[in-house]
Amino acid sequence: MSLEEYKGVFIFAQQVDGKLSQIALELLGKARELSNDIDTKTVTAVLIGSGIKSLADELAEYGADRVIVVDDPELKDYRTEPYAHALTSVINEFKPEIMLVGATAIGRDLGPRVSARVHTGLTADCTKLDIGDFPLQPVPGHEDEQLHKQLLMTRPAFGGNTIATIACPEHRPQMATVRPGVMQKITPNKGAKAEVVDYNPGFTADDKYVTIEKIVKEVSTVADISAAKILVSGGRGVGSPENFKLLEDLAEAVHGTVSCSRAVVDSGWKPKEMQVGQTGKTVRPHVYFAIGISGAIQHVAGMEESDIIIAINKDENAPIFEVADYGVVGDLNKVVPELTKKIIAANEAKEA
Repeated sequence: MSLEEYKGVFIFAQQVDGKLSQIALELLGKARELSNDIDTKTVTAVLIGSGIKSLADELAEYGADRVIVVDDPELKDYRTEPYAHALTSVINEFKPEIMLVGATAIGRDLGPRVSARVHTGLTADCTKLDIGDFPLQPVPGHEDEQLHKQLLMTRPAFGGNTIATIACPEHRPQMATVRPGVMQKITPNKGAKAEVVDYNPGFTADDKYVTIEKIVKEVSTVADISAAKILVSGGRGVGSPENFKLLEDLAEAVHGTVSCSRAVVDSGWKPKEMQVGQTGKTVRPHVYFAIGISGAIQHVAGMEESDIIIAINKDENAPIFEVADYGVVGDLNKVVPELTKKIIAANEAKEA
């Protein structure tokens, strides 16, 4: 493998039913940053589907210089084999130095299969990406062997109890799947255009192509916490599922959404869709209320990028206070109702 042949930062622009997933736009923002750090200046989005070429303009507005479109009827709905064939063919043909995929249900299926086919490594569920030296610290006596401008891929390991930074110095592309919500979209440049490249490697259905007989869309009654601007999150310290009524009242007063920690989901108090943390969703709201949450590293990994973190806990030594911007030490059963009452009063005074 000649590493010099591989150039540019590519992202897999996931779309479902002809609509771009937010993770695609988040990856473009990070790709733009990485491309500047490795002096390539070129960001390419790989758009796979059927009848989806019109999405190229939206990708351009969010930072894509080039959009490679693989458009074929076989790609109408996501299926492992044709999508893996499409992305593998693009990598072999265009040779990206870096390939980023969202760690969604689709990306977690697609990424490992593609990395195996192109004979490179894959770091899964990344929460941070940087360009730097590898090894991070030069080995005494081997300083000249330290490699520069490598993709450093960081992810929690061992159940979130430690953080691992991984590189792939000997193979290309350097591939990573990235958790939704951890990267930020750039401000769109309205009217921006990208070079559009039509590429179709050809698809021949065989016994590896599954047949989709029917698609049943589940209608969720749970609000999408990753899109919320204000989150009121509760942990085991709330005490009971009935006590979440206190959090719901506060959320209603601040026009926010209720979420929770893993302990709450494991106890069966709330559904998985409401979980924040390493094994839940990564969120980045303007305001995050952490109520009755101790602040285990697994939870903090999912909310530490919130603009303002307000913690309420009766244990003054709870780790959550180390990341909180504001902390209240006290009984949530007294603090939360009083806080809600004052916010309602302030809202009424404002409307008067």
